[in-house]
Amino acid sequence: MPPSVLGARVAALNERYRHHSATAVLERALHDPEVGNLALVSSFGAESVVLLHLVSVVAPGTPVIFIDTQMLFPETLEYQRELAQRLNLTDLRTIRADRRDTDFADPDGTLHQFDADACCLLRKVVPLERALGGFDGWITGRKRFQSGTRAALAFFENEEDRRIKVNPLAHWGREDLEDYIVNNRLPRHPLVAKGYPSIGCAPCTSPVREGEDPRAGRWRGAKKDECGIHFINGRAVRGPLPQDHAQEDAA
Repeated sequence: MPPSVLGARVAALNERYRHHSATAVLERALHDPEVGNLALVSSFGAESVVLLHLVSVVAPGTPVIFIDTQMLFPETLEYQRELAQRLNLTDLRTIRADRRDTDFADPDGTLHQFDADACCLLRKVVPLERALGGFDGWITGRKRFQSGTRAALAFFENEEDRRIKVNPLAHWGREDLEDYIVNNRLPRHPLVAKGYPSIGCAPCTSPVREGEDPRAGRWRGAKKDECGIHFINGRAVRGPLPQDHAQEDAA
């Protein structure tokens, strides 16, 4: 099958920027017409401050999308407020699942207990898909070292011929992140000091023991290591889509 137009563009971008630094990839991607209109999607988690700081320096007006699943740690919400003020994030957009969707699919807030995939779809994947509707692509903080599924991560990805994903920190290691945080005197997520090197929703995140994979505390004991937003069109998620009120809202 011949490569798609977007697929060919992504391949060309990876070739063009393969020897560039993270900062250069980010800066140029934000101004490259071949990439288009971008938003940064951030969880305001354990390592998020690095990319948020880079964006605040390179292009402070970049839209920053924060998914509030309404199941986050209180510390994450406080950290989000602190960073937004400290980094002067001028276009921060907090998104949540449609209340009608959660009332229908998870009325008592226990969906995560028996179908974590469906919960992630409801509270993360669907709201993000709606929020990204007006963008040509989005910036993520994913890195190769985080898990085996990310070992071959490139700077640019083709998301099902619909959007481009930009991963400026793809080649950074944990020591690079640590150095950047220390050198720029950036505040850390308060849960990092309590043994949480990867932070998601409170019900599905646990501390990590010494020697464990940094993401071992995410969905511990389940055959799951991604929330779904980083799979093409959420394909890793096996739950049903909630009722779609988009047409209803537009009426």
